[in-house]
Amino acid sequence: MADTIETTMDSAGRLVVPKAIREAAGLVAGQPLAISVTAGGIEIAPAPRAIRAVRKGRLTVAVPLEEGPSLSRETVRATQAVVRRER
Repeated sequence: MADTIETTMDSAGRLVVPKAIREAAGLVAGQPLAISVTAGGIEIAPAPRAIRAVRKGRLTVAVPLEEGPSLSRETVRATQAVVRRER
C-alpha cells in the first residue's frame, strides 16, 4: 500500500477512507473513531474503549464495558513490547 492515498470530502463534510487504509488500520464499519487536529493535519484513530480493572489472581486485567472487536495478536504483541520497554 502506498503511504498516501488521495480522497475528497463532500459538501456535508464526509469523506471516504479508502479500503486499503481501513484494512491496514484495522478499522471496521460502525467502529467509533477519535478525530483530532494535529500540526498541519488531522488524525483519525479507533476511539479508546471504556474499561474497568478487575483482579484475576495476582493480575489486574482490563475488561471492556461495551462489546467491540477483539484485539488482534499484532496489537497485543505491540502493546506488550511497549509496556516492557517502559518498565
